[in-house]
Amino acid sequence: MAAAMTIARLGAAAGVGVETIRYYQRRGLLAVPPSAGSVRRYGAEDVRRLKFIRRAQAAGFTLEEIGELLRLDRTSDRARVRALATARLAALDAKIAELEAARGALERLKGVCAAGGKGPCPIIAAFDPE
Repeated sequence: MAAAMTIARLGAAAGVGVETIRYYQRRGLLAVPPSAGSVRRYGAEDVRRLKFIRRAQAAGFTLEEIGELLRLDRTSDRARVRALATARLAALDAKIAELEAARGALERLKGVCAAGGKGPCPIIAAFDPE
């Protein structure tokens, strides 16, 4: 596929909006190609890069970390890539533990609510800051 896509077609091919592409360009994650007349043209490598960014975001990497991963793609610094992945795994484990604790607390509140007879449900009271 030659560099023949407009920004709208690039977005459609990668499953992102035009503003997302422009945002990534402003953040330095995606190059701004030279314009051919009044329209910029994008190619298959741009689609690949956008999909990489989206997949890395889905794994929980920040845009700064994704920028580093993209830069590391041109090197053989596997140790740094592993370090980034290890840090991301630790953050995911912490988030999973937090969500499991929240799930357990909500499950207990649900049981208390079901067992109670009068007054407001303890679930509502648990979220009230006062």
